[in-house]
Amino acid sequence: MEKTNVMRLLDSAGISYGVKSYEVDENDLSGIHVADQLGQDVETVFKTLVLKGEKTGYLVCCIPVAEELDLKKVAKVAKDKKVEMIHVKDLLPLTGYIRGGCSPVGMKKKFPTYIEETAQLFDEIAVSAGQRGLQVLVNPEELRAYTEAEFVSLVQDS
Repeated sequence: MEKTNVMRLLDSAGISYGVKSYEVDENDLSGIHVADQLGQDVETVFKTLVLKGEKTGYLVCCIPVAEELDLKKVAKVAKDKKVEMIHVKDLLPLTGYIRGGCSPVGMKKKFPTYIEETAQLFDEIAVSAGQRGLQVLVNPEELRAYTEAEFVSLVQDS
């Protein structure tokens, strides 16, 4: 298997990780489908979402795949009045990643990053390895430190 840019960056930072691959279904790019394919608990597989704040600009959020982002919570932690998801067509030019392969590691530019605080409950979480069909399993604290992220509450209360 050829290493992705995400893997090379983690290697150069001295961060250990595991790799899991899965069969990509173009008709179902949902994170829940990915978690099922990986045989992982949906609470430990995280999706990477890119948003834009009214005043603060672009930001990145990583949340468990079965959860919904709470835009009010995100705006509050980003110290902005309002945030919204970017359009899918803007994802590749902005981050270098496509939908279903977006990783918090190795975007074209460094954006403020927030990771759902429940990540801290696990020894490792899965995030995209930078392409569809591959996930890296990484310690959440090491991921937080590498991306200079904050652990915060980002998801809608159930």
